[in-house]
Amino acid sequence: MITISLCMIVKNEEDVLDRCLSSVARAVDEMIIVDTGSTDQTRAIAARHQAEIYDFPWIDDFAAVRNYSFDQASQDFILWLDADDIVPADQLEKLLALKQTLDERCDMVVMQYRTAFDSEGRPTFSFPRERLIRRGAHLRWQGAVHETIPFVPRRYVSDIAIEHHKVHCADPQRNLRILEKLKQAGTLDIRQRYYYARELADHQRYEEALAEYEMFLNDPAGWSENKIDACLSMARCWHALKQRQKEFSSLIQALRYAPPRGEICCGLGRYFYLEKNWECAVFWYKLATTLPLPLDRGGFVNLDCYGYIPWIWLCCCYDQMQKWDEAWQANEKAGALKPADASYLHNRAYLNHKRGMGQS
Repeated sequence: MITISLCMIVKNEEDVLDRCLSSVARAVDEMIIVDTGSTDQTRAIAARHQAEIYDFPWIDDFAAVRNYSFDQASQDFILWLDADDIVPADQLEKLLALKQTLDERCDMVVMQYRTAFDSEGRPTFSFPRERLIRRGAHLRWQGAVHETIPFVPRRYVSDIAIEHHKVHCADPQRNLRILEKLKQAGTLDIRQRYYYARELADHQRYEEALAEYEMFLNDPAGWSENKIDACLSMARCWHALKQRQKEFSSLIQALRYAPPRGEICCGLGRYFYLEKNWECAVFWYKLATTLPLPLDRGGFVNLDCYGYIPWIWLCCCYDQMQKWDEAWQANEKAGALKPADASYLHNRAYLNHKRGMGQS
């Protein structure tokens, strides 16, 4: 059986740290907490969990702090978590089982990272992360922000999922500030340029984001999964700028890098819906419902784009086409996925009336 060191970096996490540590305590053999300047009860909470606590001055470099935390570990493997992460109970049992069976020659275990949820707590956004690292492999974090350990050949892709439940954002400008400092220093690499563009888009600096995305897409070193997401984000920027044809072009450009994905299909479906081209919208939304989840590709996955979103919008398309039975069937498909969803229930009542069925 392998042993596990939990390594975390924290600052003022009193609202979430106990929840995190309690969720994973049974699976780890030591806890390493690196504090970058807490002024609340974070250190006291860590101490109650018998964690080893270290100090590291914040230098606008997440990789540096994570590497320092890894340097303090003493067990076979290192598990990293953020303070607002949890290991759900069913996933903890999988992690405990993995401890018994994992090949000690494995250098990395990849797990899904669920970071967004609907009103019923179902995950809506997920992507794979390097999560459990063999200490003896001496793998190092890279990147001052949105840091990563690049995937290695000797890795195991598990079905274990970690969940991210943010309570508050202490500094919404932090990542953008770090990336802008890197740009000014001329040290922004291709991966960081992609994340810089994402940050600009999130801050509604759309023209700047589009310029950075163009530079990223023109660099052959960019990862294809990031290029797909860049095209989707560019489409959202053009939509916000009311540049509809450029929105369409960005969605089509995403098809250069992979076969259709649910996210691309839903984007094209929305484009044609707003154009009142119902048949084309139906084509793309229908296609989205047939596609497998690309969880093994390494990129970001909007889970609802492969089920709920296309079905609910197919209902809307068929409604516009006055095809009430098809609209009903599409809405029921959406409802099978989210039976308490307000849009599904509203559509059901509306279509009952349209179909002359009365209330069911």
